[in-house]
Amino acid sequence: MSFHEIDNQRAIIDRRAVADRLAGLRSGKKLTGSAATILGEVLEHGRAEVATRLAREPGNGRAAARATAFLHDQIVRLAHDFVCSRIIDLPVEGLGLIGLGGTGRGEMAPFSDLDLMFLTAKAPTPDQEQTAGAILHLLWDLKLKVGHSVRSTAQLIALAKKDMTVRTAFLEARWLWGDEKLFDAAMRRFRKEVVAGTASEFVAAKLAERDERHVKMGDSRYVVEPNVKDGKGGLRDLHALYWIGKYVHGVERPADLVGAGLLTAAEFRRFDRAERFFWSVRCHLHLLAGRPEERLSFDYQPRIAEIMNYADRPGKSAVERFMQFYFINARTVGDLTGLFLAQLDEQLGKKGFRFALPTIRRRPKRLGGFVLDRGRISMPSDDFFRADPVRLLELFAFAAREQLEIHPTAMRAATRDAVLIDRSVRRDPAANALFMEALTCVHSPELVLRWMNEAGVFGRFVPDFGRVVAQMQFDMYHHYTVDEHSIRAIGLLAAIERGELKNDHPISTAIFRQIASRRVLYVAVLLHDIAKGRGGDHSVIGADIALKLCPRFGLDPAETETVSWLVRYHLLLSSTAFKRDLADPKTIEDFVRQVQSPERLRLLLILTVVDIRAVGPGIWNEWKRTLLRTLFEAAEERLRLGHKQHGRTELVRARQKELARALGWKASAAKAHARRLPDSYWLAEPLQWQVANARQVAETEARFGDAKPSVAVAEDPESGAMRVSVFTPDREGLFYRICAGLASVGANIIDARIHTTRDGVALDNLLVHDGRGQAYRDRRQRARLAKAELLAALGIEHHALGLD
Repeated sequence: MSFHEIDNQRAIIDRRAVADRLAGLRSGKKLTGSAATILGEVLEHGRAEVATRLAREPGNGRAAARATAFLHDQIVRLAHDFVCSRIIDLPVEGLGLIGLGGTGRGEMAPFSDLDLMFLTAKAPTPDQEQTAGAILHLLWDLKLKVGHSVRSTAQLIALAKKDMTVRTAFLEARWLWGDEKLFDAAMRRFRKEVVAGTASEFVAAKLAERDERHVKMGDSRYVVEPNVKDGKGGLRDLHALYWIGKYVHGVERPADLVGAGLLTAAEFRRFDRAERFFWSVRCHLHLLAGRPEERLSFDYQPRIAEIMNYADRPGKSAVERFMQFYFINARTVGDLTGLFLAQLDEQLGKKGFRFALPTIRRRPKRLGGFVLDRGRISMPSDDFFRADPVRLLELFAFAAREQLEIHPTAMRAATRDAVLIDRSVRRDPAANALFMEALTCVHSPELVLRWMNEAGVFGRFVPDFGRVVAQMQFDMYHHYTVDEHSIRAIGLLAAIERGELKNDHPISTAIFRQIASRRVLYVAVLLHDIAKGRGGDHSVIGADIALKLCPRFGLDPAETETVSWLVRYHLLLSSTAFKRDLADPKTIEDFVRQVQSPERLRLLLILTVVDIRAVGPGIWNEWKRTLLRTLFEAAEERLRLGHKQHGRTELVRARQKELARALGWKASAAKAHARRLPDSYWLAEPLQWQVANARQVAETEARFGDAKPSVAVAEDPESGAMRVSVFTPDREGLFYRICAGLASVGANIIDARIHTTRDGVALDNLLVHDGRGQAYRDRRQRARLAKAELLAALGIEHHALGLD
């Protein structure tokens, strides 16, 4: 790595001048401390200079990363020379200082770890170990976090053969100071004894490592608080491509991937732009946090958007525009990864081995002009799409119909030729029929639609959808961008239709077979959020868009009207269930008045379920299931029976009997408990909560003779949260006090249901997470949750506490 492109290097650090200052220090007990003071001042000055340059050019984060690496290089060299000349005071031979990871690559974010290896020709001698230790202590005095190792060449080679992490780290190794010939010899041995003949093994390991990292980070490049370094579509994915290219072809810099035939020149330009953008974001994030922060949380997003000169636009804030560009670049990384790996697979295949050979179970009877290349759909010629752009839609419909993978050559061409989709193609009935075939395919619509989206074909064919591609939703609720959320919802819809979610959603699975038009449901799910980011009510605007798009898709007037209604009212079921009292007959009346028909009710339930499930992991829970089911059943009964309401009363009685059986109480005790609670309680709470509540109430009153305050805390497996049940005499401001008490001990309330018994006692059930969004696993944390400020807020004495 050469730092020649860094302007005015001495403004960052003048190594000769600093070396002179260190040489002028007097020997003594405080020698090392004095040296640390000088180097600390120089380090802070250099960091400030890099930050100033980044502020002037906020989009040039890669230059900042290289300047930071240069600064640390010079600090390491100064530390080495000072230790050898003033501390050890004897020549230390056969010792090389080697940079690994980002240090070796010559790119470091402002607070990245310094990754060093002290390399020796043979087993380290005491003098070499003493030198390495003294250098490390001096660097630690500078408050640098240093990853380090002291290894001989033989130890390095042996470890690299066994440990893929060591192998990857040394792959990017760079000589920093000391014995350079030793490093060159070690690198030659590494190439000959470790790398040669192991390309397939390395690629497979890196892909497995990548997949594991993606799962840990949310398994989507569209999470709304992404990890810039390790998240899907982030910097680490770009680095992985470079590592693989370096391992297989020996490339020395990312631009060499073009010469290796792994990327085209145009594709590398996309690689370069994405890398430059992510480095800028990462450097700004480190500087704002003052630490090595990699998660682009909501706290930092607006500030970085402002620093990088994003401005508000009608219907879209600066932070939304910034994050949309972030996700566009993350998608670019995904596109390039697919093309890169497929091309590498071809190259390795010619050498007799592959890491991702696709299989084909059968050969389609009709190829429609396409060809099969090792089981993947490809094109007979490079101008295949240019000859007839409708084939761009046919490619994805064919993939969905035959459940086949698309060859990277075809994906490359589709991405290039997506611009051919114009108004005439959008109006073509054949093209729309093909689009609908891909959208409504029960096998794998989510996968195929994601391919279509990443190729740019989706947004070109449905421009309204193109407007929400990479559109983030700046809130604490949504986990994904609008386009990713919609595509995931379609995937869940197909899974329900296939019966794969029968255990989770038995009602939705059962009523799917009753709906009159399945394509109405698929189109409604596609369009339900299509007007996000336009300003105004996205449901109203989306309903108007549906009226225009549905006829083009081939839907008849009745289907079009139904889709438009579903888009307009796609939040009706959830908002009614979660925000209104389902025990109030007027709630059901108002809801039914808007729904009007059993068909709409069935469609709306399924749409609501997939919409909530597609928001993100942990959003769907038993509480929401119960409320939605209760409202659906009450509305379905009202639509079927008109004004007859016997079913509601029967449902309450049935649940009271179910509780009595579960408790095993005497009939008189069970009836007395049932009479105390309103109908809304029996309709809203699941059985296991009713059982816990009943026992809490009985134990408290048996112990104290009346409704003394008590708190019960227990894990709720369905929601992955903790249930906090508060039983206490009702009074003004009670719920506010409960919320304040929970917040004071770091609990986040994710759901709450408030009840008052007929004799004026509050029975409140709340679901809470800890600060990390998880249940309180530790018993001591549970006790703290119920005690402390919460007890003080309620005036509850410790002896009144109940812990399940």
